Amino acid sequence: MEFAERLGLAVWVKDLKAARSLGRIGNIHYMSKRLKYVVLYVDGKSADQLIRRIERLPFVKRVERSQRNRLSLDFGKKYQAR
Repeated sequence: MEFAERLGLAVWVKDLKAARSLGRIGNIHYMSKRLKYVVLYVDGKSADQLIRRIERLPFVKRVERSQRNRLSLDFGKKYQAR
């Protein structure tokens, strides 16, 4: 069983009602009413095409990629039980 590579996007929008239509492009994880952004997960292989498609939408201000894959998840030695 293989899992598809996913990429997280932060999409800053002008109108949250119109932002619901982003669900056709990817999976909406979270919508912030106060800050007006949407956390969206898309397929990693076709991410560049999808980002260009999202940026052309009239209600989108900007799109930011997630930096999670660039973070080091090595936190040093593991704690040992006594």
